[in-house]
Amino acid sequence: MYKQTFNIKRQRLVFRRFGNKGYSLFSCLGREVVCSVLSVSTLTYASAESVSTHPVVSDSTATTTAREMMLDEVSVTGSRAPLTKSQAARMVTVLDRQQIAQAPVQSINDLLKYAVGVDVRQRGAIGAQTDVSIRGGNYEQITILLNGVNICDPQTGHNAFDFPVDISDIVRIEVLEGPAGRVYGTSSLVGAINIVTKTALPSTLHAEGGSYGYAQVGGRVALNGKTSHSLSASYTRSDGYSRNKAGRLNADYKGGKAFYQGQYEDDDVRLNWHAGMSVRDFGSNTFYGAKWDDQFEHTLKTYTAITAENKQGRFKLKPTIYWNHQNDRFELFRDAPDIYPYNYHRTDVYGVNLNSHFDWALGRTAIGAELRNEDLVSGNLGEPLSRTHHIHGTDRDYEYGLNRTNMSFVLEHNILLERFTLSAGMVAVKNSWNEMNMRVYPGIDASYRIGQNWKVYASYNTSLRMPSVTELYYSVGGHKADKHLKPEELAAVEGGVQYNTHLVDAKLSVYRHHCKNLIDWIRRSDDVDAPWESVNFTEVNATGVEATLALNLQEMMPAQHILKRLQVAYSYIDQDKVETDGIQSQYTLEYLRHKLVAQLQANLWKRLNANLSYRMQDRTGTYTNADGEITDYKPYGIVDARLSWNADSFTLYVEANNLLDKTYVDFGHIAQPGRWWMAGFSIQL
Repeated sequence: MYKQTFNIKRQRLVFRRFGNKGYSLFSCLGREVVCSVLSVSTLTYASAESVSTHPVVSDSTATTTAREMMLDEVSVTGSRAPLTKSQAARMVTVLDRQQIAQAPVQSINDLLKYAVGVDVRQRGAIGAQTDVSIRGGNYEQITILLNGVNICDPQTGHNAFDFPVDISDIVRIEVLEGPAGRVYGTSSLVGAINIVTKTALPSTLHAEGGSYGYAQVGGRVALNGKTSHSLSASYTRSDGYSRNKAGRLNADYKGGKAFYQGQYEDDDVRLNWHAGMSVRDFGSNTFYGAKWDDQFEHTLKTYTAITAENKQGRFKLKPTIYWNHQNDRFELFRDAPDIYPYNYHRTDVYGVNLNSHFDWALGRTAIGAELRNEDLVSGNLGEPLSRTHHIHGTDRDYEYGLNRTNMSFVLEHNILLERFTLSAGMVAVKNSWNEMNMRVYPGIDASYRIGQNWKVYASYNTSLRMPSVTELYYSVGGHKADKHLKPEELAAVEGGVQYNTHLVDAKLSVYRHHCKNLIDWIRRSDDVDAPWESVNFTEVNATGVEATLALNLQEMMPAQHILKRLQVAYSYIDQDKVETDGIQSQYTLEYLRHKLVAQLQANLWKRLNANLSYRMQDRTGTYTNADGEITDYKPYGIVDARLSWNADSFTLYVEANNLLDKTYVDFGHIAQPGRWWMAGFSIQL
């Protein structure tokens, strides 16, 4: 935030449009900036720039072309070193606070459904459990970050999106598609998603309720200054939308979140820290098998981290220390441990990383290193422990576990010319698991800017992923794991072109993935009693195309005042490995071949705004339904809508998910909710 130091009236600049000039940022330093025409993309398309702003509380689309912002910083996270938008050699999708406020969603998972390259496979509603993947990968192959800190759980990726932050806490979401080893670490095999929060948000109160006994209430208190603090909390519950064969609710949900964030800043240093907690209890109905229709899960997660960075000097240092903790209890039969013992797991992840960069005559160089220890104790996963640990609140002990340490070193150099950027580097990795030797994974990105509006880019990147503990050791409940699985490795080539004006945003990209030792759960479909086995595929190649188009209808047709913006995006993926007769895949071969997303924003009358969203998905592969029959996935189209009244200090809204009441599944036999109505309000205190 700009802080006025002297009693001098600031000069105000008015930008009619943003140019791709390399000096654009520097021309506005120390001045107030009024963005008279600021094109705000919606979820289907976002520019590569990550613009961190003080939040716009109202989600009104009527004022998006004339709203005032203070530019805090302009940076892109597609490389290890920070680069401006015009310098970026790799595209990053950014969903900002304005877009999040306009979307008819209740969770981060729902929000990501409208990012065209992201596959969101929902098991339970309102974020109960969702598998999120990128570009045909699976939920284990992406890195999830909170304020740049890796919060992935080595036990399983099923609960990766159990965040301590409410959706109203988020400033922006950054989605990096493709291998991101040298940027976000080696677990980002097919991409990474970074959730960014900030202390400088207003104090608010919000509540909403709707179908299936759904209710949510939450709020935030913020204190800003040289040392700033924010504390937010929320509680969510629902009766659920389905019942088991005995007539009991089996998709119910209740959970609470609390998140504290602090920041200290002076002329020399900036410190950021956070501490968060998430507690959830939810009916898992048939999440892990159609034969058991009253499963249940309890999770408790805590997150702590502190980051520092110097603001003076040529050499920039940014160290981070973090600790993530999780307790998980899974009940195959709810409230019936005498029928089948509960599965208990406890995970602790400790990490320290150091990022640095400096400028010199030949460009900008970044150096980084990370040490990450993953420790899991369990009732059934891992190797036998030499010393058992008591499971709190029970008469049982953790008898199994696994401890592994990952070391990584990153070197990257960026050549920055007037119109050309070249970023090249590598990540070197060594993991203590399975006595893995040091491995090196290189990457290179290049972009060239043509005139004011065009950019062409190309990249080659590689990465790897270690198997999760579940993939290595989960041999219960009809599963048979292999503790000798090899790490997955991926090499990807991508090229594309981008066109950007204040009227039109468009992008076309083509990519090719080559994956070795791909991990999946497969089973023989001709034997109903055959177990699901974790295996390494030899090789899987995937070719994909993504196209996006966003039109600023208000600027294109100034005579009308209703239609504001239209966005359409399409993704196509083809893999050279498909399900064969007698073999059924659980994850990897069930990718989205076609995905189409569209959004229309409109201002109906005065402060009354509407957002209409549509997504069509066509998935490959098969699943076993509740009757034991092998069934093909069917394509489906879903319409979501939001109607809101946006005043200066409050917003009233009504939303409908699955407005046309379609019947569909994202994962196997688990039917998703029908039409779901919600209404709520948000007040700025």
